[in-house]
Amino acid sequence: MGRHFGDLAKIRHVITYSISPFEQRAFPNYFSKGIPNVWRRFKTSVFKVAPPMVLMYLTYTWGNHVHEQSKRKNLADYENDQ
Repeated sequence: MGRHFGDLAKIRHVITYSISPFEQRAFPNYFSKGIPNVWRRFKTSVFKVAPPMVLMYLTYTWGNHVHEQSKRKNLADYENDQ
């Protein structure tokens, strides 16, 4: 066959750039820029994501509570039985 898996098709007009793994740093600026960026992204999205999740949780717990109540017998229906 002669061709490796990555070279199966010849694509024209596409330029790819790569850097040696020995020249790149694995975690550059992880503590100085990475963690503050995660905190900033969390703060901006928490008010968009949390209210629907809280609403769905409250609806789910209410539904389970009502379902458990509907499974119980009402003792007032049976107090005149002999």
